[in-house]
Amino acid sequence: MKTFKIALIPGDGIGPEVVAEGVKVLRTIEQLDPSISFSFTEFPWGCEYYLKHGKMMADDGIEQLKEFDAIYLGAVGYPGVPDHISLWDLLLRIRKEFDQYVNIRPITLLNPELTPLKGKTAKEIDFLVIRENSEGEYAGAGDWLFKGKPEEVVLQTGVFSRKGTERIIRYAYEEARNSKRTLTSISKANALNYSMVFWDEVFNEVGKEYPDVKTYSYLVDAASLYFVTEPERFEVVVTSNLFGDILTDIGAAITGGMGLATGANVNPERKFPSMFEPVHGSAPDISGKGIANPIAAIWSVSQVMDFFGEEQWGEAILSTIKEILTEQPSLTSDLGGNSSTSQVGDRFVDLLSAKVSEVGVSQE
Repeated sequence: MKTFKIALIPGDGIGPEVVAEGVKVLRTIEQLDPSISFSFTEFPWGCEYYLKHGKMMADDGIEQLKEFDAIYLGAVGYPGVPDHISLWDLLLRIRKEFDQYVNIRPITLLNPELTPLKGKTAKEIDFLVIRENSEGEYAGAGDWLFKGKPEEVVLQTGVFSRKGTERIIRYAYEEARNSKRTLTSISKANALNYSMVFWDEVFNEVGKEYPDVKTYSYLVDAASLYFVTEPERFEVVVTSNLFGDILTDIGAAITGGMGLATGANVNPERKFPSMFEPVHGSAPDISGKGIANPIAAIWSVSQVMDFFGEEQWGEAILSTIKEILTEQPSLTSDLGGNSSTSQVGDRFVDLLSAKVSEVGVSQE
């Protein structure tokens, strides 16, 4: 039996509500597949923890997390705690300490009725964004000079190392090659005359090793337009930390909203655990009402299973998401349904169980 150790950080707002449904799916997989077992350890870190202890996580939190195979995060952020503290002292700390330098965001239309784009189909909105996840504009470098004075100056420095830039671009080339898809680099070299010129040069240098991969390059403003008007241009996309953050939210908007947006923070060398999360945020305005959409959190479970090498389960979860999206009454109100968060999870595991009973899941 394969046993996977998962650290649960439900976090803030709707985080605990949606993570509970993801765990429900994992528990169902255990029941359906006797070759797989999960162990869960929950950590109470987040904004409530901060308000009680003055810190977002335990002092030895990173050491505690090292022993796990994966981290499943719900959401971070709550009124009363500044956003830069909630982000930097938990989410970004984990990403950086565990060198989770690859952020994987699927932009996939699972139900054609969910896109606001007129005339676009699932075939035309199906691509993968690979975002640099460890440096760039989120490196935390800069200065604040003459604070409070008329000559006050703030410097925010984007950090683009040869190591960091090359490894994310190489990862994207490998993904494009292995999946036989095109690769598009998104930058802004006409305005950012150091960082993005360097990015473009590295993209071209690494590309010489992948002559079989067809490539494109767009400025980020043009790419933002094409995400909305011609998403079919994209198959695999690689971009910087800040641009990836913004563009993937556009991607979420064209595929049904943030309630369907998931992301993986991956350490490809597996020296450290990787982290998986819905990226919709903590939504404190609907916290505790039982109406949060858990599908992004469940999609995160699909990414977890792919990461564990259990791709058959990853695909089974994804196909079940497609199925439940056709049952509007089984969805939460943001998707036009009337089900609660837990009712969506219950219906999902019923569909998943039925699917496995009908076609089975191959065991290697």
